[in-house]
Amino acid sequence: MSNIITSVDPHSPAERAGVRCGERLAAIGDHPIQDVLDYRFFGYDKNPVLTLESDGSRRTVRVKKREGDDLGLNFDTYLMDKARSCANRCIFCFVDQMPPGMRETLYFKDDDARLSFLMGNYLTLTNLSSREIQRIIDLRISPINVSVHTTDPKLRCEMLCNRRAGESIEVMRRFAHHHITMNCQIVACPGINDGPALSRTLRELGEMYPSVESVAIVPVGVTRYREGLTEIHPYTGEQAAALIDQVEAFARAFLEEHGTSLAWCSDEFYLLAGRKLPEKGYYEDMDQLENGVGMLRLLLSQAELAAEDDINGLTPSPFAVATGVSAEPFVRSVVELLQKKCPAVKGVVYPIVNDFFGHTITVSGLVTGKDLISQLKGKNLGQRLLIPSNMLRSGEQVFLDDVTVADVEEALGVPVHPVDAESGFDLVDAILELAEPQSPPEDLPPEDGEYYRYNPGSRRM
Repeated sequence: MSNIITSVDPHSPAERAGVRCGERLAAIGDHPIQDVLDYRFFGYDKNPVLTLESDGSRRTVRVKKREGDDLGLNFDTYLMDKARSCANRCIFCFVDQMPPGMRETLYFKDDDARLSFLMGNYLTLTNLSSREIQRIIDLRISPINVSVHTTDPKLRCEMLCNRRAGESIEVMRRFAHHHITMNCQIVACPGINDGPALSRTLRELGEMYPSVESVAIVPVGVTRYREGLTEIHPYTGEQAAALIDQVEAFARAFLEEHGTSLAWCSDEFYLLAGRKLPEKGYYEDMDQLENGVGMLRLLLSQAELAAEDDINGLTPSPFAVATGVSAEPFVRSVVELLQKKCPAVKGVVYPIVNDFFGHTITVSGLVTGKDLISQLKGKNLGQRLLIPSNMLRSGEQVFLDDVTVADVEEALGVPVHPVDAESGFDLVDAILELAEPQSPPEDLPPEDGEYYRYNPGSRRM
């Protein structure tokens, strides 16, 4: 636990109240502060009273602020604590399929409820103590993103390689009883947790509705680095089609009874099955975009809206777009749409085959700098190269393999511009040069941020 204040934001409520660097935040009101959740929750109120300690002395300070305003305090780490590593050895874990020799933070597996609430990470609930479960209930922390995979306790223990993993389903039921909102993820593995096991999982998650608000089913990612791991194969087209039919049948019945489909397959399943993506309305509020559910449909529909503007007469410079194999046909269709509306648009889209992780990995978020360079060297790139920003480390311009954007620019001889991978509006603006190129947003300080952000689910398309 590290509650030592390392800096106070200029002109913040805490600075105006005289809070000093080096003091320890012991409590807010009557509530001891253990980590960032306590700080965020109890610091939300109007005019809180802070208990501060320094050199054995203790003082209280009332901070004048509006409800919801941040106090303006900063600590050694984002969590004011160490991130909790995963206690499981999931048979499908993507981190276990990473090649050797990469930066250390990429091998860290977090399973921390605080990161689920604050950053949207998925957790298995196997790490929670009784006290932490009660705190979530008492503070009404919602939403929580839960990696479920199966509600069969025995199968869940086998898949997570954790003898206590089955107990987490009862924790979910307890959360549901106390109206804690949960968004769920199922990593589907052929012949393991699909078929009858998936039917049970969907049925039992449905019984927790409306606390279980949404369920994403995503296909297992299989890299070429699986030596010594459980034998798992990627989904075939036929298997993907069968799973889509199964999930959609459940969703239709649930929609008729409850007014929501509850469960959706990720875009990858439709691509694997060779099926057309559902229309945008099918995805309702698109609660599972981070798992690639409806992401490509949203990209297309936003791009179509953006293209309705009068763009004829614009003269954007020639360009290239590099993306994952999965997204390439959809990005290409956006470029072709703009070329029909504006003949001056001159660009080409290149799918980057994933030589680094293996050709079964087709998402843009796992493309490396080395693959970009090797496959685009000598190609017609125009005057600029657009890439999805999810190829890069959060808040920086570094690819998974430690190649930098500057390295790519030097090797290819063109400037590289990251673009929000989920936004059709941003893609159109970047192609037409209607907005200044931007670096990827900084979610967290680099020294904290990588393993907090690194979740293959957030890099799916």
